[in-house]
Amino acid sequence: MKRLFLAVIALSLPIIAQEKPTFTQAKIKQATVYFTGAALTHTASANIPKGTSELVIKNVANTLSEETIRVLAPSSVTVLSAQFTNQYMEEYDTERYAPALRRVQDSLTLLDNQLKKCRNERYSKEKTISFLDDNNALQGHLDGIALSDIPKVMDYYTSKRIELLNSIDEIKTKEETLSAAITKLNAKLDTNLSKQEHLSNGKIILQLMSPVAQKADFQVSYISTQATWYPSYELRGEKLAEPIHLLYKGQIAQNTGVDWKGIKLSLSSGNPNKSNQFPILKTWFVQTGRPRDFSNARMELRSNAAPLADLSRKKIAKDEEVNMEESTMAHYTALSENQLNISFDIDTPYDILSNGKVHSISLQELQLKAAYKYYTAPRVDKEVYLVAAIEDYSKYNLLPGEANIVFEGLYVGKTYIDPNQTTETLNITMGNDKKISVKREKVVDKSQTKFISANKEQIFTYDIILRNNKKEPVNLVLKDQYPVSIEKSIEVELLESSHASVAEETHILTWEVSLKPNETKTFRISYKLKYPKDMIVN
Repeated sequence: MKRLFLAVIALSLPIIAQEKPTFTQAKIKQATVYFTGAALTHTASANIPKGTSELVIKNVANTLSEETIRVLAPSSVTVLSAQFTNQYMEEYDTERYAPALRRVQDSLTLLDNQLKKCRNERYSKEKTISFLDDNNALQGHLDGIALSDIPKVMDYYTSKRIELLNSIDEIKTKEETLSAAITKLNAKLDTNLSKQEHLSNGKIILQLMSPVAQKADFQVSYISTQATWYPSYELRGEKLAEPIHLLYKGQIAQNTGVDWKGIKLSLSSGNPNKSNQFPILKTWFVQTGRPRDFSNARMELRSNAAPLADLSRKKIAKDEEVNMEESTMAHYTALSENQLNISFDIDTPYDILSNGKVHSISLQELQLKAAYKYYTAPRVDKEVYLVAAIEDYSKYNLLPGEANIVFEGLYVGKTYIDPNQTTETLNITMGNDKKISVKREKVVDKSQTKFISANKEQIFTYDIILRNNKKEPVNLVLKDQYPVSIEKSIEVELLESSHASVAEETHILTWEVSLKPNETKTFRISYKLKYPKDMIVN
């Protein structure tokens, strides 16, 4: 019986030994950042035993899509399963910090406890002195004492008070010494922790099978949503006859829990979370039905509406932006384009810490040949804008993004580049020009209201005055409009347009204007509305 019991124990020992997992730390090598998320690639090495075993790969992202985990292992190792967790019980794991740092932390704990004891002792003795200094308490103790014993009592209180005060001074000195030692150790700990690589809580657990004990190299990749990038631009123009200098930038931030140090970085316009299944149209049936109760629909919309804060895109504060040297980084970026996406491959190894701060990287420098023109629509805006028209802009692989504008050495504001326009030219606003003035004034004596039978007629007349205060001639596009009627009872008639080009569907008027230096030109628009006199027209 005893032999059988020992045999069972012997047979169970290998099983118990196999249950102990192997730990290894992942090293990040590559990151492909998308607008929403990033594909991260790590390498790891471990000594794995013969048979089935569990390998825990530490220091992966705190959150990731488990279905995107891909593991490359040697051909002699079979990966049975891969799981992700950030709450792994590390009963077999090694210390999170190095032994030297562990000793510093133990010393800090010991000193903190000693300091608490000193403060408690000082507090008790200070309370005792307060009690001795209380006249009422002293008077209460003197009652019933013989007159001859009073000097002895007074001597006792005096000597006890002196003893307590001296003891408190000694405790305070000890507290100061302990506090200084704690401050010094904390500084030492902070210095060493700043040098130590930051470790995340994320872990990938692999179930493996190997025919022999061996050292194996693994490559692990996955997608984490805790990273983002978006394009931005800087536009510089010097003279109207010269091309626009465009600096193409990528604004990157990540909070995966893993510090990216010395990695190969790529930026992609793709979306790893978007479904790649093409849509299939199904038969669309039309049938009779009851009118919908729109009052209930409005209530449903209000109750199910998400807060605006949930719908808005997160903006990262400008003071958290980390800028890189623009004169160097753009030369180390390679642009690659496929049928679906645009990506920028940065050849220089890059560091991006997991702190959510924005890193600005220069991707490309381009010279854009542009045709400049001025534009104004004084009915809605009394400014004159300089617009650069870029032809054949698709070859520059631009993405939608905000741009800072610097013209003639001065910062003039921001604009938005939208390459998804359907026009043949990309129009970029370069700012407004205060040296060209525009006014739109109502001509009172040419505007009137009168009633004819059951109808009301209104005539509106406006003069648009343009003046060029620059030293050189300018070409300008002037636009205005008159209303379009969507009801038969409202008639609209254009009376005067100063030879403008008129779009019949939109009633938008366009003038191509040339202005010499210090020249002023006036354009008039006049139109008539006719509608029933009891109708209110907006």
